[in-house]
Amino acid sequence: MSLENLNGSLETSFQNTIATVQFGHPASNSFPRELLDRLTAEINSLSRNKEVSVIVLKSEGDRVFCSGASFDELLLVENEEQGTEFFSGFAHLLNAMRNCNKLIIGRVQGKAVGGGVGIISACDYVFATPQSDVKLSELAIGIGPFVIEPAVSRKIGKTAMTQMTLAAHEWKSADWAFQKGLFSVLCETGDLDNAVENFAKKLSSYNPEALQEMKKIIWEGTEQWESILIERANITGKLVLSDFSRNALLQFKK
Repeated sequence: MSLENLNGSLETSFQNTIATVQFGHPASNSFPRELLDRLTAEINSLSRNKEVSVIVLKSEGDRVFCSGASFDELLLVENEEQGTEFFSGFAHLLNAMRNCNKLIIGRVQGKAVGGGVGIISACDYVFATPQSDVKLSELAIGIGPFVIEPAVSRKIGKTAMTQMTLAAHEWKSADWAFQKGLFSVLCETGDLDNAVENFAKKLSSYNPEALQEMKKIIWEGTEQWESILIERANITGKLVLSDFSRNALLQFKK
């Protein structure tokens, strides 16, 4: 496998004022730290781009939107500093999406686990398909969805987040996620791209200054995330070193 495949892929295309960002990784669109950093940098860059008014975030393939953190990299963590550094990657990405002055539309074509659910939660509007089941499996591998919890709870509420977290072995259906507010629109797979494209075009036709002001209002009250998400990364970085977590990760890999 080439180095490019190991690190995953990230591509951005432009159509008028709409930027479409597509990420991918051969391991079910999981995120090694390097790919997380690239996506974070791209979101920050697009936020500064005055020619862009709307961002569409999507992933490769047709079965899995995102399977969260790279298990291979998690197994390489040897100390708390490395653990905090790895999980802070998700913290930086969620904060970049939160701080981005462009509205972000999520295109979710399939299942999402862990950090993938966090990324969906940080989108401002999300289109998904009936195949887009979701799961927070972190407790099953000895950690918890600590970094992404503020984003998930903000979108679906503390009660629904708790249901997902404690039932770490259980997939929640796309319809459940739609009913809880994680997804804005649920449409058939064949209609997904047209629905996303039409909505993005309509949104991009609005006053860009109004869109930016609306983004600020949508994310009011989250300023403390700059520090909270890093603190949560530290908690996760410690837990991933436990014997429980190590054994569980090895079993999941098998």
